Amino acid sequence: MQEELFTSGRNIPHIDPSLEIWHWPISVYLFLGGLAAGLLFFMAIITLMEKDKEYPTVVKYASIIPPIALSLGLLALIYDLKHPLYAWQLYMTVRIESPMSWGAWVLLVTTPMSFLWVISYWKEMFPKWNIKFNWFQKLEAFLAKNRKYMAMAFIPLSIVLGIYTGILLSAFNARPLWNNAILGPLFLTSGLSTGAAAIILMAKTAKEKHLFGKIDLVLIIVELGLIIHMLMGMYAGSEVQLEAMQLLVGGEFTLMFFGFVVILGLLVPAVMELTELVGFKVPVAIPAILVLIGGLVFRFVMVEAGQITRYLY
Repeated sequence: MQEELFTSGRNIPHIDPSLEIWHWPISVYLFLGGLAAGLLFFMAIITLMEKDKEYPTVVKYASIIPPIALSLGLLALIYDLKHPLYAWQLYMTVRIESPMSWGAWVLLVTTPMSFLWVISYWKEMFPKWNIKFNWFQKLEAFLAKNRKYMAMAFIPLSIVLGIYTGILLSAFNARPLWNNAILGPLFLTSGLSTGAAAIILMAKTAKEKHLFGKIDLVLIIVELGLIIHMLMGMYAGSEVQLEAMQLLVGGEFTLMFFGFVVILGLLVPAVMELTELVGFKVPVAIPAILVLIGGLVFRFVMVEAGQITRYLY
């Protein structure tokens, strides 16, 4: 009997043949980051257009969600870290070529700013909670006076935050499903859509619901186009990309992807929102909830399926 010794790179624990180090907290983190980005973007746009009196839900009541979402997302991220006590080391350097570095610094700026925005509307949102500390009242007055400057900063910050949630995956070239330039715009669009859906759920006037119903419909159409573009790009790719795509089309993630994301999370809400816009009475909460569920499931599918895919060598 002849024995042969060979070395293979296909048996590296937690890395190959499939990646097993990103679990549910990462999916939750990506969803909450995208949701916060969408809300911050609309909040800033409405403020700069001086429509804050017409759309109070966007600039005031919905603004409570981003600081909570970002805080919970960061907690989920820290929980998932192997060595959470070393998270501070991300802020010891700036690497322009690293999506994780971009995300860390954007979150460092955006999260406290989102809390400051809520403070700027404190008296209007919580009239019964009268905080009598002199420093707090001065801070509130200062922030209310300079609200537009914060809105100007939120536009680029929210766009970078929304795109970052997708680029964080697409920069991982070793996984064929993630190695796709369309993920950045796709995750940004999905984040804007979930943000619009959250505003619809919280809206107090028919005018707000109608406007963001139209906005969400447009975003859903764009998102469907980007998903089709992603699938067609994969089908036109190499053998490993075809194998990766089979997880979504005919594989173990087909039901989750097409059933919960494409059909229930995009097509059904689009039809319901279109029906409502042409004059039929539709409970707007249903499509909004479906969009939010679809956005969350989409992150879970992309994170889980992407870790299974790999290049052959």
